[in-house]
Amino acid sequence: MDFFEQQAKAHRKTKWLVIYFVMAVAAMIAAIYLCLMLIFSVALQEHHHRYYSEAQPQLSFWDSRVFFGVTIVTLAIVGIGSLYKTSALSAGGSAVSEMMGGRLLNTSTTDPDERKLLNVVEEMSIASGVPMPQVYVMDGENGINAFAAGHKPGDATITVTSGCMKLLSRDELQGVIGHEFSHILNGDMRLNLRLIGIVFGILCLTVIGRILLQTRGRNNPMPVVGIVLIIIGFVGVFFGRLIQAAVSRQREFLADASSVQFTRNPGGITGALKKIGGLGEMGSRLSHAHAEELSHMYFGNGVSEWIGLLETHPPLADRIRVFEPTFDGNFPVVNYDDYDEPEKTPARKHAPLPNLFGTVLGGAILAGGAEPPVIKTHTVLPNLGNPTPLHLKYAEQLRDSLPDNVRTAAREPLDATALIYAMLLSCDDAQRARQLSGLEQRAGAAVRQKTESLFPDVSKAAAHAHLPMINLALGALKQLTDGQYETFSKTTDWLINSDGKVELFEFVLQKIVFHHLDSAKSVIQYYAIKPLAPDCSVILSALANVGSQDLGEIQKAFDAGAPYLRAPADSDLQLLPLEQCGVKQIDAALNRLALAAPQIKKNIIDACVHVVGADGVVYESEAELLRAVADTLDCPMPPLVTNSNELSK
Repeated sequence: MDFFEQQAKAHRKTKWLVIYFVMAVAAMIAAIYLCLMLIFSVALQEHHHRYYSEAQPQLSFWDSRVFFGVTIVTLAIVGIGSLYKTSALSAGGSAVSEMMGGRLLNTSTTDPDERKLLNVVEEMSIASGVPMPQVYVMDGENGINAFAAGHKPGDATITVTSGCMKLLSRDELQGVIGHEFSHILNGDMRLNLRLIGIVFGILCLTVIGRILLQTRGRNNPMPVVGIVLIIIGFVGVFFGRLIQAAVSRQREFLADASSVQFTRNPGGITGALKKIGGLGEMGSRLSHAHAEELSHMYFGNGVSEWIGLLETHPPLADRIRVFEPTFDGNFPVVNYDDYDEPEKTPARKHAPLPNLFGTVLGGAILAGGAEPPVIKTHTVLPNLGNPTPLHLKYAEQLRDSLPDNVRTAAREPLDATALIYAMLLSCDDAQRARQLSGLEQRAGAAVRQKTESLFPDVSKAAAHAHLPMINLALGALKQLTDGQYETFSKTTDWLINSDGKVELFEFVLQKIVFHHLDSAKSVIQYYAIKPLAPDCSVILSALANVGSQDLGEIQKAFDAGAPYLRAPADSDLQLLPLEQCGVKQIDAALNRLALAAPQIKKNIIDACVHVVGADGVVYESEAELLRAVADTLDCPMPPLVTNSNELSK
């Protein structure tokens, strides 16, 4: 599965959404116009019959003024409704999860079921390179269901029902979460949010009809108009559900397949689907008032449909038979009362940190003094959006190898800020003392104390796991209040500049953290590489300069990557001197490259990988900058694992 092709398909689907939307609105306009003309015709005939004796006049079913008025009013209602809902969901995944009554899980929870769920999400996050999503639970929803929501991986949330959390085993839950991570990686989330806005606009006529139906008064025509709008609104409901089904059905099969590819355990996802079937009527049904609006986003059917054409998900048996062809369609009965006790899992022993090299996407960083590993450039790009069981196993071992105080800090909002501060402290005792003193003035004594206590473990783990720690901390950092976030942002910037210079790692850390904490949505503005050639020159030159100090080797590395941009011959691509590709220039270039189309991003990352791998090895500094490139372009990659034998033990 090609990550960039899936992103491009999701973008093309958005264009089809516009076509579906226009068709639905056109059908509604036609239906409203015909109904009004029929009403006017009947009223005119009754009026003429009452007051005149001569023959009735010939009636025309075309009136441009009526048609124009119907069109304007319908477009206004549908447009305003769509804009309202889209604006309401502009905050991203958290807005959708809260709209569905989701309760944000405390990342430091000790509840066994909640801890099981969070552990699975943490492992998936590290293994895939996706920033740790916020996790919500819909209390009171006893069916088995889940959904992922957000505009980009950085603002993604995963929401599950309490039934999903309690009834599924760890393997089954891993299958469901893997399915939702597939939606994050394949670009489905943004498409789904746009679809919510479109469907809500189409349904607005029905909402207005219900309001008018409740009006009172003698000779009041509004209830009649309300009934007409409700009837006509069913046209919108039909088209809305048809659009949801058209967008959703095939992507569910893809997400199932991706989950099995990720976990290498088809029994996980098929077990979850069988339990849905075994719950009978409860199944995956949701009772929330907004359940229908999100029907295209769920793991399983959240609402009932009388017409199979409008089903947003394939039948359970069909999804199971993809991985279990002999399935007979009989679902073992599941009794909710049998799952009152949380699943007991054996205590995990802390594994030693795997002796592996992980790239910028959540894996371990090369240990100081160790031999740089060989990088096979042709294997990096296919792994984007395609984590494997090896990456999942690696993620589990890496997380369990972190010291207890580091893992605990990564799960508490204020402690997570201290964890980030600890990564930025100087190794020089005098400089570190000045930094801690300034930190206390800006963030408080408690944060200073926590930062100081974390520094020894963080500094020891720095060569192995800085980036995974950042990844884990992002979930807690997203829970900072506006005031806390402002303090964190200013203090981080002060710490980075406290010694008068910005190191590469400091830039990478700041870029990654605040890129994912920033809720701003990026809109594609570049569909060709040529306008971005100067920005590509900055990034490729920076990578080439980081890997070597020899001018010949730097030029060789740049030349190795530049052809993979597939830029026109007259593009302004050239190797830049080190002073022209500093952190400020890199930052500006990345911000522009983030606005490129998926296939352009693919070429950019491919070129970067070949620059880094030009000498056959990849160094820590090269990996850090590559991480910033990939993260800013919202292209999650799994860890670059080079020793599979270590994980198979």
